[in-house]
Amino acid sequence: MQRTLLVLAAGLGSRYGGLKQLDAMGPHGERILDYSVYDARRAGFTEVVFVIRKDFEAAFREQVLPAFSPFMEARTLCQEPDDLPAGIAAPAAERRKPWGTGHAVWVARTAVRSPFAVINADDFYGRPAIAALGGALSELPSIERETGIAQGILAAYRLADTLSEGGSVSRGICAVGPDRRLETIDECHEIRRDPDSGNIVAGGSARLLGDDTPASMNFFGFTPAIFPLLEARFARFLETTTDSASGEFYLPAAVGECIDAGELEVTVQRVRSPWLGITYPADKPNVQAALREMISEGSYPSSLWEGANPSRS
Repeated sequence: MQRTLLVLAAGLGSRYGGLKQLDAMGPHGERILDYSVYDARRAGFTEVVFVIRKDFEAAFREQVLPAFSPFMEARTLCQEPDDLPAGIAAPAAERRKPWGTGHAVWVARTAVRSPFAVINADDFYGRPAIAALGGALSELPSIERETGIAQGILAAYRLADTLSEGGSVSRGICAVGPDRRLETIDECHEIRRDPDSGNIVAGGSARLLGDDTPASMNFFGFTPAIFPLLEARFARFLETTTDSASGEFYLPAAVGECIDAGELEVTVQRVRSPWLGITYPADKPNVQAALREMISEGSYPSSLWEGANPSRS
């Protein structure tokens, strides 16, 4: 079955101070997204689609695509603020930034025709997680035919494994039912480990979270059935938002609304795959060191693409 990797790479990187999705992390200039694409190819994904911004499209095509295009089909889509559902008025003139991760996935509606995985360009998800979710994708179409309900998968990480030494982070805190169904995703901000108590706290220490709490890192699996559901939620968001200049339509919030409406069922896969991410500049040395260690262990070649066939590695 054809499977697509959809990489969300249009972020502004305001806390990082630059285009972290293009920043070199590996020993030969590899970016985090290179490792994700490499793992996806090893897991049997047949194409990759990048959602980017128009202002760095030329640089992306020149610097990123040539490395792995010999191994799998690679395309780009630009996330534009004026790409809106039919009948919705154009955004305010001051709108410059993308509409968020929910909109980024919806942008791919014209390009993605197969079951697909959604990842962030600046998160390293690990080969075991990508392989597991990729394998589960093939089951979704048949379940949809049986149930008449759109199906999804969420790879949930242990919250303690997703923190940053550089500062607080935002994570989707998941409530999971006994049948492994996702019940809610609560977008929680200012998550950090308190240096005095050692506990994980959120919202200025107003909330205590356990180390093993399942956290969403925006690693989902869907079929194209998700696109009309996102369109309906995005249209509602645009009609009701009071912040047309900087408000964002987030994928986890849209998924939660679809679940509440009974239009989407999401199965949660708890993974203990290594996760790495770059939110702050201080995260970069840690990511580079972790990649060097995985290379020394033989998980990846030193030069990721040169002379390597990821379908056989």
